[in-house]
Amino acid sequence: MAALRSMPQRETTVSFECRSSGPRRHYFAGPLLIDVLHAAGPLFDPAERKSRLRFLISVLGRDGHRAVLSWGELDPEFGNTPAMLAVGMDCRALDEQGPHLVLPGDRCGGRHVSGVTGIRVGVDDRLWDQGVQAG
Repeated sequence: MAALRSMPQRETTVSFECRSSGPRRHYFAGPLLIDVLHAAGPLFDPAERKSRLRFLISVLGRDGHRAVLSWGELDPEFGNTPAMLAVGMDCRALDEQGPHLVLPGDRCGGRHVSGVTGIRVGVDDRLWDQGVQAG
């Protein structure tokens, strides 16, 4: 959490319209996920414009909930989605819970991941190398 707090912080208010829990509204603060990924040093050259579109980001929460995003949807040259790893929610630190993945603009909070324990970046090659096809 200290490393996340040392990065440039963004603030946003997010509203979720979920059928199971009803409408919710929260204020979040933390660094952009794309900044965290760049700081971690991806094992590919992020300057290779089209090559980076092959990469997927999987975010895992303490409760086992996962969400997958694409590098292209986060990248400022493409989707520019301001996904955030929040270190604060409603003006309270998330130190005990761990960071939250927040995607402003998502109608429902299905890709909101609480208590993030891991982030993996991988290439989509295995989807194509194994002959997997949408049916």
